[in-house]
Amino acid sequence: MSIGLVFDTSGSMGPKLQTSRFAVSEFVKTANPVDEFFLVQFNDHPELAVPFTPNTEDIQNKLLYVQSKGQTALLDGVYMAMNEMKRRARNPRKAILIISDGGDNSSRYTHTEVKNAVREADVQIYGIGIFESMEHRGRTPEELAGPDLLHELASLTAGTSFVVDNLKELPDVAMKIAIELRNQYVLGYTSTNKARDGKYRHVQVKMTRVKGLPKLTAAFRTGYYAPAQ
Repeated sequence: MSIGLVFDTSGSMGPKLQTSRFAVSEFVKTANPVDEFFLVQFNDHPELAVPFTPNTEDIQNKLLYVQSKGQTALLDGVYMAMNEMKRRARNPRKAILIISDGGDNSSRYTHTEVKNAVREADVQIYGIGIFESMEHRGRTPEELAGPDLLHELASLTAGTSFVVDNLKELPDVAMKIAIELRNQYVLGYTSTNKARDGKYRHVQVKMTRVKGLPKLTAAFRTGYYAPAQ
């Protein structure tokens, strides 16, 4: 797989950095020798901190020295990761993991621009949102919008987002995502619509209930753009 890590280093991440680093360590434990990883870290702006590498220690070592400061340019971080994946990924399966504690308050790219880029890309997005409990009174409007933002980006790509309000759960959630990425399969179909109009086409997958088994749900891309020519 080709995997991008999008890691929040904004000011509010200070007390959460150590556990977030450990979550990354748990996530990369399932790596195969032919996998490749890169790291985008962001606060006021995103930075490609580690380009694609098969050596996960490069990423973990880089995270040891990050400091929390500034605001949260989450959308810019995702956009940079999508661009890096499009230009340099060598493996057919691609995924991005976002670790953040809030919504966006500093990005140059808009929500619509990033959403369109996500729809066009053949990349799964997973999110881990580290949020204070709803009873906490100090949350900003951006932080309140954080869970919905991560959920939307993930659901567009057949990924999943998790809300973590107990830091002790963070490494287990990261490992759960890593295992899920290794246990997937592909459904394919041929559209009867032959028009090459470049329009976005919605996709829906329904599960048939099997007697004796619990109800199943499917995670799938919500659509794709038809070829334009």
